[in-house]
Amino acid sequence: MLFNSIDFAIFLPIVFILYWFVFKNKHQQNILIAIASYVFYGWWDWRFLILILFSTIVDYLIGITLNKADTQRNRKLLLLSSLVINLGLLGFFKYFNFFIDNFTNAFSFFGYHFDGWMLNIILPVGISFYTFQTLSYTLDVYRNKIKPTKHFISFAAFVSFFPQLVAGPIERASHLLPQFETERKFKYDLAVNGLRQILWGLFKKVVIADNCARFANIIFSQSDNLNGSTLILGALFFTFQIYGDFSGYSDIAIGTSRLFGFDLMKNFNFPYFSRDMAEFWRRWHISLSTWFRDYLYIPLGGSIGSLAFKIKNIFIIFIVSGFWHGANWTFIFWGALNALYFLPLLVLNKNRDNLNTVAQNSYFPTFRELISISVTFALTVFAWIFFRADNLTHAFSYIDGIFSFSIFQIPNFSGIGLIIPTIILTVIFMIIEWIGREDEFAIEKVCSENKILRYGLFYFIIVTIILFKGPQQDFIYFQF
Repeated sequence: MLFNSIDFAIFLPIVFILYWFVFKNKHQQNILIAIASYVFYGWWDWRFLILILFSTIVDYLIGITLNKADTQRNRKLLLLSSLVINLGLLGFFKYFNFFIDNFTNAFSFFGYHFDGWMLNIILPVGISFYTFQTLSYTLDVYRNKIKPTKHFISFAAFVSFFPQLVAGPIERASHLLPQFETERKFKYDLAVNGLRQILWGLFKKVVIADNCARFANIIFSQSDNLNGSTLILGALFFTFQIYGDFSGYSDIAIGTSRLFGFDLMKNFNFPYFSRDMAEFWRRWHISLSTWFRDYLYIPLGGSIGSLAFKIKNIFIIFIVSGFWHGANWTFIFWGALNALYFLPLLVLNKNRDNLNTVAQNSYFPTFRELISISVTFALTVFAWIFFRADNLTHAFSYIDGIFSFSIFQIPNFSGIGLIIPTIILTVIFMIIEWIGREDEFAIEKVCSENKILRYGLFYFIIVTIILFKGPQQDFIYFQF
């Protein structure tokens, strides 16, 4: 079920009314959330429900057993069981064919012919997200950071919570699970705030991302026949597509959660205004970055030790992050490239220089900040080419096309006459994001002191969604 679909527009009010007006206590509400979440997830393919239910049961039982284990050896075996089962399922559905294909290619390279056994595997929607969410629970119970829950329904609702089930934020059990075990009361201001964030998320998705996707898809699919300036335009369209798409999903997820009295972590913090790549990764897909930091980077030793040790850990974290995104060498290369971007900051000990908001309490950045933002943005756009390309050959061919004399030609591709409204709306979008960059989401406090301006902005967004929505596209991160 897509957030930007008629199905969800009907589903959400029904669940909301039942939640607040029919089911009166937390236990009943948790049952409703669990049922609604399974309906929401099963809307794509009911067979996937077996996987999420199995993962839920496994980690629920392991969590309880961990608390009762009397030796460290048994605790480690239980944790290992959770890791093997969860990562095994993720690895099979997401990476089986990737490994088989590369295994057969390796044999071919040395002159041996090997027929790999490829399977027609359908990747379950959201498996990368809920797998990491359940693993955070098991890992935190193992570390004695949280106590295991005895309430299966609460745990099932936590794992399958429909607003963030298929594309995050990836919530920690220590943050979200206790919210299922406390009474919730309807708060009007919180619900209104949630509706505003949903509205802004929909604008990002259907106006910015879906329109940019239309042109990015055309340019990337025809890249061999286009000039350098057009290819730059295609990379820029994808840059705003992926941001509008993914941060738009997160906004809708967070806003929807507020309607039901839940607080989800912030997943995007205006990353395209970052002044260096370290700041970018503190602001982009925050729930995944912090997950890898806490459950992989720090256990590996983090930033303690020699410079070579730190560099090794940085490459591990970025490459694993890239591989998490998909079974393709393009994602691995994208992760490694971002590690290379990060290295100068690490070596010079400048990776924590920009912890505050850019141009804080000011309308405009300084010249130095503007240059830093521009360089960081350019590096990000370049890296996104690898993320979007079909394979590495396509990526390098695309880049080769950019760095040619044709870069000085006027952009030209089929459909170029339709890009002006999308460019204008994207510029307006980024101006609003800049104005609201110190808030939880861009329009949270914009025009908050002037009723006319506030409602004028809301009506502008609604009218723009109606008049300028792009062709409906699946959320990009559904496939991850």
